[in-house]
Amino acid sequence: MSVTDAPPSTPGPLVGLFATCLMNLFRPQVGLATVKLLEDAGCRVLVPSAQTCCGQPGYNSGDLESARALARQVIAAFEGCDALVGPSGSCLATIRHDYPVLLDADPAWRERAHALAAKSWELTAFLVDHLRLQRVESVFDAVVTYHDSCSGLRSLGIKGQPRTLLATVAGLELRELADAEVCCGFGGTFSVKYPEISVRLVDDKIAHIRATGADTLLGGDLGCLLNIAGRLRRLGSPMRVFHVAEVLAGLAEGPGIGA
Repeated sequence: MSVTDAPPSTPGPLVGLFATCLMNLFRPQVGLATVKLLEDAGCRVLVPSAQTCCGQPGYNSGDLESARALARQVIAAFEGCDALVGPSGSCLATIRHDYPVLLDADPAWRERAHALAAKSWELTAFLVDHLRLQRVESVFDAVVTYHDSCSGLRSLGIKGQPRTLLATVAGLELRELADAEVCCGFGGTFSVKYPEISVRLVDDKIAHIRATGADTLLGGDLGCLLNIAGRLRRLGSPMRVFHVAEVLAGLAEGPGIGA
C-alpha cells in the first residue's frame, strides 16, 4: 500500500496506521480496510514511511539489541500522532507491553516508550473502546465463525470488540466455535521451531471450525489466519478466510486469504 508522511488536512484525531509486516507482504487489503474504518469513524490517517517491523521476532528470539533498535524507530515515526492503531493484536501487544520493558534502562527513550504505549491500540479496541463506535454500515452474506488470537485475547483483552461490530453487519451470522481461545499453532517462531506440534494444534482448530458449519473464518491477526488458511488449503477445504477488518469495511471479496 502507498505511504505518506503528510498529515491529512481534514479535522479529527490524527491516527498513525501501523502497517504490519504480514499485512504488507501478504494482505495489503487489510491495511486499506483499516484506513476505511478509521476514516469512516472521523479520523485522519497517517502512514509513516519510516516505520518498520515492531521487533517482536527478535524480541521473542532473544535478540534484544535489534528489538530495541526497531522499537526506537517505531517510536520516532509515530510519537507525533494522537494514536497508533494497527490490525494486529500481536504487534500491538509488543508496542504496548514490551517497548516499555525493552527501553526501561534507557533514560533517553524510557518515557517516549511509555508515552507511545499509552496511545497504541489494536483496531477493534480503538474503534469500540476508545471511539465508542457501536455499528458499521457493511454487508456480508455468510455464516462465519471467529478465532481469537492468543496475543490479542490474553495481552490486550480483545474479545467482545470485534463481535460488537460484527453483530451489526447485514447478512452475517456468527457461530462460535469450541475452544475458540485455544492457540491455532502459529505462535510466530513457535511454528518454525516446533512444526509437528503446530500442525496438531491447527488440525484441532480446523476440526472445531468445521463443526460450526460456517463457510467463512474470521480473525484479527494475519499470522493466525495465514496459518489456518494454509492448512485448510492443504486439506482441500473451500472455506474462505478473512481478516475481520475486511468484513467490517465491506471489502471482503473473492476467495479470501491464502487462496
